[in-house]
Amino acid sequence: MQSKRSLRKNRRGVSPAVSTVIITAVSVVLVLVAGNYALQVLASQRAIAEFETAQNSMLAFDDAVRDIAWDKSGSRSIRFTNSYGNMRLIANSKTFTITGLNGIYHDTFSTAAVKYQMPTGWGMPGIPASYIVGDNSTVISSLTDSMGQAQIKHEAGFNSITLNYRVRVSYEGSLEIDGITYHYVDIFVIRLNCNSSTIGAGDFNLVCKNMGLTTKRSDPYPVGTSPSLSVSDGGEPFEVDLSYLKSGNVIFTLVISDVRVSY
Repeated sequence: MQSKRSLRKNRRGVSPAVSTVIITAVSVVLVLVAGNYALQVLASQRAIAEFETAQNSMLAFDDAVRDIAWDKSGSRSIRFTNSYGNMRLIANSKTFTITGLNGIYHDTFSTAAVKYQMPTGWGMPGIPASYIVGDNSTVISSLTDSMGQAQIKHEAGFNSITLNYRVRVSYEGSLEIDGITYHYVDIFVIRLNCNSSTIGAGDFNLVCKNMGLTTKRSDPYPVGTSPSLSVSDGGEPFEVDLSYLKSGNVIFTLVISDVRVSY
């Protein structure tokens, strides 16, 4: 009994000074944690805002490219801002193969791509693949379809926006010469050219300039049965039906607009 009374007498309450130190330390830790979280949320919001702005700038750049593509010596520039992401110019990004009339007609060309990318480490979640311009086809035949192809995609820790251009096929009419019908089909190409480079943080103007038009006309080819024209960029080919060409010969004219991209 004596021992228990002694222990009770020797107990001491924690002093107010020590309590204040503990409370202060805990408060500092909580403030630091909350501050760090707030900074992460702010950075994530800014990154998302930048990515949305990059989408709009890429759409504006697509408009600029298509605007000057058929205007000799035409030139335009679009303003971009990078803080969390970067812009890449990729030379010879894709090689297109154009095949017609069961392989009788054949041509190839390579083109560059413009790509904005942002690491998902900034707190921006991965984005499902989608197109903000065009779709996954490599060739179009309608005048209402855009030649542009801009895809948003999540890949290898990055969200990216990649701008390419598709092939347009246009029937220009027919002409009868010495009893033989000649059909004229034009193939339009916007071919981007650039030096491969990466543009880091900061404001910059992305410039597109028409460097000239190249025209190449094929020999006359017999229309044959079930005529078509297919275009592949290394993946599955997409086809344009030319069955409206009933008989006679067809002449393909490849028209390439060379557009230089720089900053």
